[in-house]
Amino acid sequence: MSVKDPFQQLVDEITLIRQDMERLKRTSLDKEDAEALHEMLTEGVDRMFKVGPEIQKAIDNRLLAVAAVIREETAKAAASAAERAISKTRAESLEAARSLSQAAGEARRQAWRYFGGFWVWLTSMLATGAALGVLLAYGTETAKSALSVDDLVRYNCGRSWFGGQVVDQDNGSSFCAFWIRQAPPAEN
Repeated sequence: MSVKDPFQQLVDEITLIRQDMERLKRTSLDKEDAEALHEMLTEGVDRMFKVGPEIQKAIDNRLLAVAAVIREETAKAAASAAERAISKTRAESLEAARSLSQAAGEARRQAWRYFGGFWVWLTSMLATGAALGVLLAYGTETAKSALSVDDLVRYNCGRSWFGGQVVDQDNGSSFCAFWIRQAPPAEN
């Protein structure tokens, strides 16, 4: 490795400084250029300041439009999901009802076979009809005797719900009168 002469190093450094100075001269601005650049930057900042609220307003409008679309799409998706759920539930309910109907029909057929079929059913219906007939006849006779007209009038004459008035006669007997004609009052 060769060592550079210190003088040569100094010359190289000065050359580099000179080149840097030339470059700075070419890139530096004079007063007029600086004022023009300042004015251009000021106008740009003013325009950005004026355009800022309009950009914000445009962004807000776009956000509102996007929010409306999202709400609409969400409502459509929810309605579609609800329709699918209802359809699925309805199909499951119909399937369950069909299955229960088949099971009930099979149970009815098995019971019919086990309990003797038509003749047992007919006999049980006739026995039920006969029992109801006897109960009806007994109830009718009991009601007839309990609610005979004589007893009804005898025990209820003069009551507010039945009406009438008990009239005592001179011989000690009495009767229930519903219509009594009063003698006109005597004039004095």
